[in-house]
Amino acid sequence: MADYLNHLLFGWYPYLCLTVFLLGSAIRFDREQYSWRSGSSQLLRRKQLMWGSNLFHIGILVIFFGHLVGLLTPIAIFDALGIPHSFKQMLAIVVGGVAGVMCLVGLVLLLHRRLTDPRIRATSSFSDIAILFILLAQLLLGLSTIFVSLNHLDGHEMVKFMTWAQGVFTLRSDNWEAVADVSPIFKLHLVLGMTIFLIFPFTRLVHVWSAPIWYLGRQGYQVVRTRKTLAAGE
Repeated sequence: MADYLNHLLFGWYPYLCLTVFLLGSAIRFDREQYSWRSGSSQLLRRKQLMWGSNLFHIGILVIFFGHLVGLLTPIAIFDALGIPHSFKQMLAIVVGGVAGVMCLVGLVLLLHRRLTDPRIRATSSFSDIAILFILLAQLLLGLSTIFVSLNHLDGHEMVKFMTWAQGVFTLRSDNWEAVADVSPIFKLHLVLGMTIFLIFPFTRLVHVWSAPIWYLGRQGYQVVRTRKTLAAGE
């Protein structure tokens, strides 16, 4: 039974989440770009919004790219560079811990602002609030894994996650075995993390695809206003 669940959650579930994430994001980007927003509340409690948003976004970006590089960089590259697993593990604990706390403080500020101000609450949808609570749960799980990782400072536990994550993208059918015996707190963290990718296209998280990088290759233009009345046909 345990093997069946591990195979289902860490062998098949990642592909379901990635498929929905990629196809759902592409379809929504193509058809509903102007729907991925929450009700505007920028003029309300702006100082709390500024602190909360900055802390949250800085923290989440460090966490995301830290996971991306840490999990998907081939182990052979770290070995070739002479970076021991123990150093990588300690770096992940320190940097991830600091970024996690920053992100947590920012998220709590954003949640407090959204839930306690009646005007902001009135402009918030169920999805807006639910995704914040899901991210909060994921952050708390992530920070909790630090205490487990402190018992595995040799870095070998992290190698299991690297092997699993890279196995997902190289289509290894037995990749789930790499994390079959890890702590339950890690498994919960992995499953909730994959679930966030699964629901991503259906939440306001899709606004990350609206980053201004799309404007980098676009030619500039200028809007000119005139009081002159144009004749018909001009």
